[in-house]
Amino acid sequence: MADAFDEAMASFSPALPLAVAYSGGADSTALLLACADKWPGGVCAIHVHHGLQAAADDFELNCQRVCDSLSVPLRVLRIDASHAPGQSPEDAARRARYLALRAAVQDPSAPPVRSVALAHHADDQVESLLLALSRGAGLPGLSAMPARWQRDGVDYHRPLLKVPGSEVRAWLQRRGLAFVEDPSNTDERFTRNRIRARLLPILAEVFPQFRATFARSASHAAQAQRVLDQVAAEDLALHGSTLVIGKLQQLSRERQANAVRFWLRRSCQATPSAAQLDELLDQLAACTTRGHRIDIKVGHGHVQRRGAELHWYNP
Repeated sequence: MADAFDEAMASFSPALPLAVAYSGGADSTALLLACADKWPGGVCAIHVHHGLQAAADDFELNCQRVCDSLSVPLRVLRIDASHAPGQSPEDAARRARYLALRAAVQDPSAPPVRSVALAHHADDQVESLLLALSRGAGLPGLSAMPARWQRDGVDYHRPLLKVPGSEVRAWLQRRGLAFVEDPSNTDERFTRNRIRARLLPILAEVFPQFRATFARSASHAAQAQRVLDQVAAEDLALHGSTLVIGKLQQLSRERQANAVRFWLRRSCQATPSAAQLDELLDQLAACTTRGHRIDIKVGHGHVQRRGAELHWYNP
């Protein structure tokens, strides 16, 4: 009888050629091996060298050995993943990693890639949902990680989101392929690691099916967010890249909030805090004269009034 890992891989059907984001750890090693078995000659691996640990060079060497044994081409991307003041080291590394992946698949000098596979599994999904809850996130955060999305003409996939981490490792152990253990994964200074080490065992004891039920809640949140995005797109259909203040003022405050969040996320890659959004909506309500000034910091930029419109400005 097929286990959860085999079932997930059986239903995974990306467009080829496929690149696997390969750290050298157990999860990405299992995914790379399964993909190489399923599509021989149609898979490559991309390893991001963060340069943050003394062992990073050893990670790269192990990745090369594994890829050589599987006859899978390996591309190594070296990045600076150091974090800015006030930024989480985890967040800085994650952002740098995705930027590197995007640059890799867009590189015209490299072999083409139509799909990218990431090895996040069910435990990672639970951790993302719990982190979102701890921040008081809205529906986009509670949707956790999508199983599939498209960016710049490339499909990104997370085929293992329904597979517990323990089953990924059990599958890999049966295959006997070597992997590396990143020492930072057990460093409980990082919130994700504390969740994994302390909270998930308790959840498993109290709610044995929590991985499946949490994933279902995240799916419901994602579905609701898609509906809100459709409403926002309709409300902003005639706005373009800026927001017309008079048209926004014709909407209810709740629809204004939904439209502004949608605009900032899609057009400006910015997410307002609850306080920033409330302040902006208050200023919109008070904007009844030509001289009323709006200039509110949101993320790394500002929302400003210019005449009859709101603009995004990133210095």
